[in-house]
Formats: sequence, C-alpha cells, structure tokens
Amino acid sequence: MKNDRGIWRIVVLTLFLMFMIVPFLATVLFSISVRWDRTLWPEGLTLEWWDKVTSRSAFETTLTNSFIVSFATMFALALLVTPTAYWAHMRVPRGKPFIEFLTIIPFGIPGVVLALALIRFYSQVPLPLINTPSILVAACMVIALPFMYRPVANALDAIDIHGLTEAAQSLGAGLGQTLLRVIVPNIMPGIISGCLLVFSTVFAEFTLANLLVGTRFKTFPIYLVEFTRFDGRQASALAVISFVIAWLTSLLIIWIAGRGGRPAESLGAR
Repeated sequence: MKNDRGIWRIVVLTLFLMFMIVPFLATVLFSISVRWDRTLWPEGLTLEWWDKVTSRSAFETTLTNSFIVSFATMFALALLVTPTAYWAHMRVPRGKPFIEFLTIIPFGIPGVVLALALIRFYSQVPLPLINTPSILVAACMVIALPFMYRPVANALDAIDIHGLTEAAQSLGAGLGQTLLRVIVPNIMPGIISGCLLVFSTVFAEFTLANLLVGTRFKTFPIYLVEFTRFDGRQASALAVISFVIAWLTSLLIIWIAGRGGRPAESLGAR
C-alpha cells in the first residue's frame, strides 16, 4: 500500500509539473522560432524577436512603471494591513468578520467596474488624481487587499499574540515597539507571502492600468498586449520576460526577508 501511494504521488506530482512547465516551455520555444505554423516543430530558431521588443525605449519605460506601481502597492498594503490586522486581533476581535467581508468584496468587483467607479468618483472631487499613477496604485490596493490580508491574518492566528504583547508590555515596550520588534518578526512569513502575491497580481494587471492611466503611464502589460495584435512571437518573448522578472523578484524579496533575521523568540517563554 505504501509503495502504491508513493507511485501515485510521483505520478500526480509529475503531471502537475508538466501542466505548469510545458506551457511555459512552449511559449519560450515560440518566442525564439523563425516560424511555427506549418509543422509540428519550429522551422529554425532566432533571437530576432527578443532583440526587437527589448531594443525599444518603451520596453525599459513600461518595465520601470510596472515596478513602481507593484512595489508602491506592495509596501502600502503591508503598512496598512499589518497594524490593522494586529489591532483587530488584539482589541476588536468582533470586527474581524467585518474586515474579512471587506477583503472578499474585491473578488466580486470586475476591474472594469472598479476603474469606471474610481474615475466617476474622483472626477467629482477637487483632487488631481485622475490619469495619474496614484489612482492606479489606489485601485491596485483594492483588488490586491485580500492577497495581503489573508496571509497576515493566518500568521497572526498561528502565534500567541496576546501572550507576546503582554510579555512585551511587561518589559516596558509600547504598542508600536511591540508590533515592530515582537509581532512583525514572528509573522514575517505571512507578510512575505502577502507581498509576493500582491506583487505578482499588480505586475500583471492590465485592465485597471489601461482604463485609469492608459498611455499616459504605460505599464508592461499594456506594452505586451500591444504586440499581441500584430506579432505573437514578440508578445511571447514579453510574456516570458514578465514571468522571469516576477520569479526573480520573488526570490529577491524572499532573500531580503531571510537576511532580516529569524523570527523573534516568544517572550512569554523567557
């Protein structure tokens, strides 16, 4: 029985890896093919399409814009959600269902509806936010809120925040010190998971970027979609670049978080 289970696990894992890797490898192969529409395999290989899409000035501009929006949204949500979730768990546990309900709402709001609602609302108030990156970051914060809140909330549920807080306060730490020096190190895996999910979500966001800022602050997904209209090979090259950038950035975030030190030990156990 154990051997059968081991075999089934290997089969399932192999099929899952094939399901995830084969489309990516096919995209890579298509992006370096001279032509691939008449035979089973590409008719020659070339890096011409990669050279064309990366040599344009718009490539660096859109890539930089996407990084700005992604990191701004990621840091803003981390600063907003972490203390809010901690406060809800500590002081107002009855408010947790309400907060969780708010985090579910973005899943039911299409990007088009959200973008049009923001344009309609901010066009009526005397704030110069329309057609600026600020409104794009604000919109991305709304749709990415669940991806930051849920990992942080799960991390808070996994530790004894009441015991840690009481121990820290008994040693003279204030609420801010307790959060930064005791709670945050213990829930860092949850914060990092949320940051990775937010970054990957925002970096690939097309609908909000196209409707809210468009060509005034062109992001990488808009640049990619423009190529799908006339050359799929160049669009495939951009898709591969987008995946690799998201993957490398995720590894970088994990590495930086790992150098920050191990989670703080439970003060209650001292």
